[in-house]
Amino acid sequence: MKIRGERECTECGTQWSYYETGSVGCPACGSLRSVGLDDRTEHTDLSVEFDLAPIRNEIDDVSTDILADRAREHANEYIRRRGFINAGDLRELDDRYLAATELLHVADVVGREHDLEEREELYFLSLLRGADAGERPPVDEVPPTLRGVRGLAYANAVREYRRDVRNWTQDRELTGAERGALETLGDHVKRIRMLDGDVDPETAEGLLEATRDLANGLRGDELAFTQAQTRLEELEPGDVA
Repeated sequence: MKIRGERECTECGTQWSYYETGSVGCPACGSLRSVGLDDRTEHTDLSVEFDLAPIRNEIDDVSTDILADRAREHANEYIRRRGFINAGDLRELDDRYLAATELLHVADVVGREHDLEEREELYFLSLLRGADAGERPPVDEVPPTLRGVRGLAYANAVREYRRDVRNWTQDRELTGAERGALETLGDHVKRIRMLDGDVDPETAEGLLEATRDLANGLRGDELAFTQAQTRLEELEPGDVA
């Protein structure tokens, strides 16, 4: 959405930036009456905290399924409010968002699974330990039973990021190659989601790296754009786990 982020309170005259606070209320007097001082700018990245410490503190006191339910709700709230355009600038698809998305999906499985394997529980706890710091378990630690969950989480994260990229490029003249790359990225996301994420973990990582390279390419990095094209070509069917 496009907003006027630089605000001035009509009650007390205080000026502040919605881009920084994420609040329409005046930080000085609390009034909701203000006027915009700048032009309308695309902005989807709301200011939102992601802190799993209160949930981690309950590890010894509640069951794993209860932990999973609380982690899922917390991650979902964070993801729901996040975006990737800040005051007109396209942000990176960051590790914290990815870890939160994976935690959301893994916690959903853990919360519903009656015969949880030890590896699955340990993987969930590993995510819970570091997701709010943007830490994700490496590929070789993903249990075979959760590979599809990780693949689906990454595909969903890329889908949301690509949506913001398309919004960000609406006022820009894209080349045919750039439009083609964005479409190809969308095709890979659809394919992986249709497979319920059931692809090799390396493929999910490849989707992520292609997305990041493409974003950098659209910002003007020609080498990154070439790398994105190569990665997208390599993400061909036949990589089902």
